[in-house]
This record gives sequence, structure tokens and C-alpha cells, in this order.
Amino acid sequence: MPALNGVKVICVGQFYFAPYCSMLLARLGADVIKIEAPAGDPYRRLATAAEDGSSVQFSMLNSGKRAMRLDLKNPDGQAVLRRLAETADVLIQNLAPGAMDRYGLGYEELAKINPRLIVASGSGFGSFGPYAGQPAMDLTIQARTAVMSTTGFMEGPPTRTGPSVVDFMGGAHLVGGVLAALYQREHTGRGQHVEVALQDAILPSLTSNIAGMAHSENSMPERTGNRHGGMAVVPYNAYRARDGWVTVLCPTQVHWDRLCDIMGDPDAKDPRFDSMGGRCDHVDDVDRIVERWTSTHTKQEVADLLQNTGIPTAPVIDLAELMVDPHIAERGVLRRMSDDKGSWMTLGSPLFLSDSPIVEPTRAPGLGADTDQILIEDLGMSAEDVEQLRSTGAI
Repeated sequence: MPALNGVKVICVGQFYFAPYCSMLLARLGADVIKIEAPAGDPYRRLATAAEDGSSVQFSMLNSGKRAMRLDLKNPDGQAVLRRLAETADVLIQNLAPGAMDRYGLGYEELAKINPRLIVASGSGFGSFGPYAGQPAMDLTIQARTAVMSTTGFMEGPPTRTGPSVVDFMGGAHLVGGVLAALYQREHTGRGQHVEVALQDAILPSLTSNIAGMAHSENSMPERTGNRHGGMAVVPYNAYRARDGWVTVLCPTQVHWDRLCDIMGDPDAKDPRFDSMGGRCDHVDDVDRIVERWTSTHTKQEVADLLQNTGIPTAPVIDLAELMVDPHIAERGVLRRMSDDKGSWMTLGSPLFLSDSPIVEPTRAPGLGADTDQILIEDLGMSAEDVEQLRSTGAI
């Protein structure tokens, strides 16, 4: 049986943060209802979206969910969400700060009608602190939290990370909070409010950078390129190969000694490099020696040679290579699916439980595709009730 079989989740969220959290819960077996405003999730309206409003981004994060079109600015729409919350286990939301409270749908109000409900709120900066209430997205959190200032090369400008690490770190943290609240509810019978701020979720990833800055009394360059964020491990870099780039790092003296034996370069035996501290003091010289060796091999040759001796390494691959990587395919986190409508791409689950099967994703729903079914089957409304809501613009 799936781990969250029978758990009902309402997702009032858009973009990546809340949708990723609810996608993970869906893969664990939860019944997820995605609530969308009349215009739909912004990722249905991308320039690259198909005529039916589908996009790869939307499909990857919302497959396996039911979709309901509901206007939460409409009092009738608010009433529908309250009725859904009466029997739901979890409500996830990442609307603009304060929006749910303005609609009369904040945690305190919902808890009155369902004390067992867990409300999980995702925001940029949380509900307290000087920045509380400020709107935020992945890029702005990267800017505010020194992610950009620590990404890139010393001589270059601050740079955003390639992937949207903030939104997805936030979603993963929110899942952890939801699961903890579900576990506690088994003992107390009560739900609670779970809060995750994007800034809080990404800040721990700067541990090495913060440590390096503290150790150097703020003299260390913030942007270290492909070198270690705290400049505390050498070698630690991406090095040129004959056909691209390959990463090599030696976190211990044993790894460095093995690399020296493989390279066979007498310059690597310089006494200056006999300790990690010495190698950190002479990082440019170490990198030149390592790259002199890697540049005579292909990136895969380097990876094969070093992996056989336990030295951490990997070839630098591009997105096209990633999408056909056999390991990625076997793990099933990036999924290529097909049905009677054709092929489509989505995400599987990175969470593997030995006694709880992962739920296979189904195609992402069209905008409001399940609205009538949810109102009639989940809330027991009549066809006349549904038409009345439609006439008021609530659905």
C-alpha cells in the first residue's frame, strides 16, 4: 500500500514551491487536488505552452493530481474551499503573503472547521522577521541570501544557479514538515500550521561558504568558481579534458596520494603539497598540475581511472546527455510517459520506501478538468448546485 494512501491534500499553489511539495505527496499515494485561479497556473500560460495550456514544466510538477478551477476572490469560491477543508488532511499554499488570511482561509479559521487539518504555508521570508510579508521568488531569494554572490567566478558578476534550487529546496523542506505534522497528529489528534520560508531552506547549503568566510575573517573571495566554497579542499575543481570537462576532488590525504600515483607527475610530489593546508595555500599550482594530466585524456577516461581507485570524480555532462543517461532512466525520477494522447514527460519520486510502492503518475489534468467531479463526488453537491456556482463565477 502506498505510504499516504487515503490522505487528502489540497494544493493552493503555483510555480514550483507548493506544486513540488504536493507532487511528492502524490507520488507517496496522497489524493491531491490542485486548486487554480480562473486563469490557471502561470505555467499553463508560458510562451512555450501548447494550445491546450500544457507545458513541460506544468506536466512535470502536476501529473497525478486532480484539478479544480476555483476563484478564491469570490465568496462562493471561498465557501467551496472551506467545505473541501472540512475533510482534508493537508492544505498546502504559497500564495502572496497574507492572501489566505484576506480570503478568510488562514490557518486559524480553517482549524475551527477541521481541527485535524494541517496547513502548510510556503513563503519567501516566513511570517516574522524584518522581511516578513515581502513577495519573493527563486531569483530574489538567491539575491537576498548570498547564493548569487557565491555563484560564479571571482572576476565575474554574481550569478544565479542554473537550476531553481531555492524553490525545490523549499518544497522538499515543506514535505518534511507535513510528514512530521501527520505523524504527530497520530498521537495528538490535532493538526497544526507548518511554515517553511525559502530563505531558511536554502541558507544551510551555504555552510562551507560561511565557514570559509568566518575562518578567513572575511578575506576569502565570495565567488570561488568550481573550487570548494570554503576554499578548504584542494584539488576540488572542474578540469579540462580532451573532449570537455571532468571534476576531480581529493577530500583526504589518501585521495591526494592516490591521485599523485595515477598522474605520475614529479611536480605533484613537491613538499608544498604534502598537506591539505599546503595545497590550499598553493591552489593555482595544484590545479595546473592536475589539469596538465586530465587534458591528455577524455573526461570518461579520467572518471574511469579515478573511480577505480575511489577518488571522487565525474564527467561534466550537458542536459542532452542527462536526458538519455541510463542511470537516470533506471531510477525513474525523470519519467518519459505515453498514453493514448501521445508522449509526455514528468517527474517520478526521489523518495523510495521499501514497503510502500510509489504511485505511477498520470498525465497532468487540464484546467478545471475535475471541478465537477470534486464538487459532486467529494462534496455531495447536485448538478444544480454546480451550475449555480458556475453562474456566479466561483468555478
